Amino acid sequence: MKIGILAVQGAFSEQETVLEQLHIPYQEIRCEKDLQERFDGLIFPGGESTVQGKLLRELNLFHPLLHMIQNDIPVLATCAGMILLAQKIDGQNAPYFKTIPMDVKRNAYGRQLGSFRTAAKYKNLGEVPMTFIRAPYVLSAGPGVSILSQTGQHITAVQYRRQTALAFHPELDKDLRIHQNFLEMCARA
Repeated sequence: MKIGILAVQGAFSEQETVLEQLHIPYQEIRCEKDLQERFDGLIFPGGESTVQGKLLRELNLFHPLLHMIQNDIPVLATCAGMILLAQKIDGQNAPYFKTIPMDVKRNAYGRQLGSFRTAAKYKNLGEVPMTFIRAPYVLSAGPGVSILSQTGQHITAVQYRRQTALAFHPELDKDLRIHQNFLEMCARA
């Protein structure tokens, strides 16, 4: 098994640390030639979605990655990654991959000072720790989207086909169950 991690900006090194703890090989995706590798899954890390979206196009990664997602490669997307997958972004006219029928709100909890940690129920995993940093949340989920977790009244984790999108950063907590769940999906695919 090998996982591709989008490494153009954001918290990709933290994702790598988790995969190292789980003894899973990975490849950083920084340029088009990195996509010549065969991947069993993709991770889109947290960071700045606007910058990531711009770099995806400039580095000719956008269309090849979109093709992989459309062909059902498993994806784990955290924070900015959730925004990249959303079909609609509140207040923004140009969404990115548009592969999950959901509407998300960027920086929904406010600026950096609005960051927080909590624990909440996550479908089939019980209660998991959650770290939110300038996080989005899902305003509405369309047909076929399974809600995995809610924090307060807000949807903060969803799954659509083989795409898992999280508003929080599981890579910043010691609990590895979300990543293990993703890797099980990759093994089944």
